[in-house]
Amino acid sequence: MKTLKQLLAGKTQSLAAVSPKDTVFHALQVMADNKVGAVLVLDGEQLVGIFSERDYARKVILMGKASKETAVAEIMTDKVMYVTPANTVQECMALMTKGHFRHLPVLDDEQKVIGVVSIGDLVKETICEQQFIIDQLQHYITN
Repeated sequence: MKTLKQLLAGKTQSLAAVSPKDTVFHALQVMADNKVGAVLVLDGEQLVGIFSERDYARKVILMGKASKETAVAEIMTDKVMYVTPANTVQECMALMTKGHFRHLPVLDDEQKVIGVVSIGDLVKETICEQQFIIDQLQHYITN
Protein backbone atom coordinates (compact mmCIF):
# COMPACT_ATOMS: atom_id res chain seq x y z
CA MET A 1 0.00 0.00 0.00
CA LYS A 2 1.55 3.27 -1.13
CA THR A 3 1.66 6.26 1.21
CA LEU A 4 1.12 9.87 0.17
CA LYS A 5 4.79 10.55 0.84
CA GLN A 6 5.63 8.06 -1.91
CA LEU A 7 2.88 9.36 -4.20
CA LEU A 8 3.91 13.02 -3.80
CA ALA A 9 7.53 12.14 -4.53
CA GLY A 10 6.45 11.15 -8.04
CA LYS A 11 4.38 14.27 -8.72
CA THR A 12 6.08 17.07 -10.64
CA GLN A 13 3.26 19.61 -10.68
CA SER A 14 3.71 22.71 -8.53
CA LEU A 15 1.23 23.68 -5.83
CA ALA A 16 -1.66 25.82 -7.13
CA ALA A 17 -2.64 28.33 -4.46
CA VAL A 18 -4.23 31.74 -4.02
CA SER A 19 -4.74 34.24 -1.22
CA PRO A 20 -8.14 34.67 0.45
CA LYS A 21 -8.01 38.32 -0.73
CA ASP A 22 -7.63 37.35 -4.40
CA THR A 23 -10.66 37.56 -6.65
CA VAL A 24 -12.54 34.50 -7.76
CA PHE A 25 -11.57 35.42 -11.33
CA HIS A 26 -7.88 35.25 -10.39
CA ALA A 27 -8.41 31.87 -8.71
CA LEU A 28 -10.07 30.59 -11.89
CA GLN A 29 -7.10 31.81 -13.92
CA VAL A 30 -4.70 29.96 -11.59
CA MET A 31 -6.78 26.78 -11.92
CA ALA A 32 -6.80 27.08 -15.72
CA ASP A 33 -3.06 27.81 -15.89
CA ASN A 34 -2.31 24.76 -13.73
CA LYS A 35 -4.97 22.55 -15.32
CA VAL A 36 -6.51 21.70 -11.94
CA GLY A 37 -10.03 21.70 -10.55
CA ALA A 38 -9.20 23.34 -7.22
CA VAL A 39 -6.68 25.66 -5.60
CA LEU A 40 -5.59 25.84 -2.01
CA VAL A 41 -6.23 29.12 -0.22
CA LEU A 42 -3.20 30.15 1.80
CA ASP A 43 -2.73 33.06 4.16
CA GLY A 44 1.04 33.20 4.05
CA GLU A 45 1.96 29.54 4.51
CA GLN A 46 -1.16 28.62 6.49
CA LEU A 47 -3.98 26.70 4.84
CA VAL A 48 -7.23 28.62 5.38
CA GLY A 49 -9.44 27.05 2.73
CA ILE A 50 -9.87 25.44 -0.64
CA PHE A 51 -11.62 26.82 -3.71
CA SER A 52 -12.95 24.46 -6.37
CA GLU A 53 -14.91 24.50 -9.59
CA ARG A 54 -17.83 23.23 -7.54
CA ASP A 55 -17.57 26.25 -5.21
CA TYR A 56 -17.60 28.51 -8.26
CA ALA A 57 -20.65 26.86 -9.78
CA ARG A 58 -22.67 26.79 -6.57
CA LYS A 59 -21.57 29.94 -4.75
CA VAL A 60 -20.83 32.39 -7.54
CA ILE A 61 -22.77 31.54 -10.68
CA LEU A 62 -25.95 30.27 -9.01
CA MET A 63 -25.93 33.14 -6.49
CA GLY A 64 -25.50 35.80 -9.20
CA LYS A 65 -22.13 37.07 -7.94
CA ALA A 66 -19.44 38.57 -10.17
CA SER A 67 -16.17 36.64 -10.25
CA LYS A 68 -14.08 39.78 -10.83
CA GLU A 69 -15.53 41.48 -7.76
CA THR A 70 -15.89 38.60 -5.30
CA ALA A 71 -13.04 37.67 -2.98
CA VAL A 72 -12.09 34.01 -2.67
CA ALA A 73 -12.59 34.30 1.12
CA GLU A 74 -16.32 34.93 0.58
CA ILE A 75 -16.99 31.62 -1.12
CA MET A 76 -14.11 29.22 -0.36
CA THR A 77 -14.64 26.09 1.68
CA ASP A 78 -13.03 26.98 5.00
CA LYS A 79 -13.46 23.67 6.83
CA VAL A 80 -10.89 21.67 4.91
CA MET A 81 -10.25 17.99 5.45
CA TYR A 82 -6.54 17.23 5.12
CA VAL A 83 -4.18 14.27 5.39
CA THR A 84 -0.53 13.65 6.24
CA PRO A 85 2.25 12.03 4.20
CA ALA A 86 1.78 8.86 6.26
CA ASN A 87 -1.79 8.32 5.03
CA THR A 88 -2.27 5.65 2.38
CA VAL A 89 -3.91 5.95 -1.02
CA GLN A 90 -6.74 3.70 0.19
CA GLU A 91 -7.35 5.85 3.30
CA CYS A 92 -7.58 8.96 1.15
CA MET A 93 -9.96 7.28 -1.30
CA ALA A 94 -12.21 6.35 1.63
CA LEU A 95 -12.16 9.93 3.00
CA MET A 96 -12.97 11.43 -0.39
CA THR A 97 -15.74 8.94 -1.07
CA LYS A 98 -17.33 9.50 2.33
CA GLY A 99 -17.00 13.30 2.19
CA HIS A 100 -17.93 13.72 -1.50
CA PHE A 101 -14.92 15.87 -2.38
CA ARG A 102 -12.18 15.52 -4.97
CA HIS A 103 -9.08 17.23 -3.52
CA LEU A 104 -7.11 16.66 -0.32
CA PRO A 105 -4.31 18.90 0.94
CA VAL A 106 -1.34 17.09 2.47
CA LEU A 107 0.12 18.79 5.56
CA ASP A 108 3.31 17.96 7.45
CA ASP A 109 3.76 17.83 11.24
CA GLU A 110 4.04 21.63 11.44
CA GLN A 111 0.74 22.03 9.54
CA LYS A 112 2.58 23.28 6.45
CA VAL A 113 1.13 22.35 3.07
CA ILE A 114 3.45 20.00 1.20
CA GLY A 115 1.11 18.98 -1.58
CA VAL A 116 -2.38 18.14 -2.71
CA VAL A 117 -3.84 14.94 -4.13
CA SER A 118 -6.87 14.66 -6.35
CA ILE A 119 -9.24 11.77 -6.80
CA GLY A 120 -7.62 11.35 -10.23
CA ASP A 121 -4.19 10.91 -8.64
CA LEU A 122 -5.57 8.25 -6.33
CA VAL A 123 -7.49 6.38 -9.03
CA LYS A 124 -4.42 6.38 -11.29
CA GLU A 125 -2.26 4.98 -8.48
CA THR A 126 -4.86 2.35 -7.62
CA ILE A 127 -5.00 1.20 -11.26
CA CYS A 128 -1.19 1.00 -11.38
CA GLU A 129 -1.11 -1.10 -8.20
CA GLN A 130 -3.79 -3.43 -9.52
CA GLN A 131 -2.00 -3.82 -12.86
CA PHE A 132 1.21 -4.70 -11.02
CA ILE A 133 -0.61 -7.42 -9.07
CA ILE A 134 -2.20 -8.77 -12.26
CA ASP A 135 1.20 -8.86 -13.98
CA GLN A 136 2.75 -10.68 -11.03
CA LEU A 137 -0.05 -13.24 -10.95
CA GLN A 138 0.21 -13.83 -14.69
CA HIS A 139 3.96 -14.29 -14.37
CA TYR A 140 3.45 -16.74 -11.50
CA ILE A 141 0.86 -18.75 -13.41
CA THR A 142 2.93 -19.01 -16.60
CA ASN A 143 6.16 -20.04 -14.84
